[in-house]
Amino acid sequence: MRHNKAINHLGRKSSHRKAMLANMATSLILHKRITTTVAKAKALKSYVEPLITKSKEDSTHSRRMVFSYLKNKEAIKELFGVIAPKIADRPGGYTRVLHTGFRLGDGADMALIELVDFNEAALAADKKEVKKSTRRSRAKKAAPAAEIPAPEAPETPEA
Repeated sequence: MRHNKAINHLGRKSSHRKAMLANMATSLILHKRITTTVAKAKALKSYVEPLITKSKEDSTHSRRMVFSYLKNKEAIKELFGVIAPKIADRPGGYTRVLHTGFRLGDGADMALIELVDFNEAALAADKKEVKKSTRRSRAKKAAPAAEIPAPEAPETPEA
């Protein structure tokens, strides 16, 4: 039975799991996207999103709290300096998990986890959609076509 199992233990002892999630969170913060298994991506999402929320308030206390999880100065600088200002107005949902298929060696279900505001392709697609919002009506197109008669093709003699 599955009573009171709040987290996925990922087949590891707690110290190994904490170290692995801290390393994966550091990689996600520094590289903005990583590829891993779906189970690890879901566990990482619940691990890193509260840290990103804490980074919105740039205080010594919040930096120390986040450092107690990540234990990497470069990741803290990146999180508080680059990521936090960009996600300041977002109320949550800082990461996205995209399923990518199966791993060749063992068939594990793989996923790509990325920071939402740092995906240039998705941001460019959103900007293009905004420009497409204007639409012509059909009545305006039909009226000029009716006024201009179509030229008749000259007859050619058959030989």
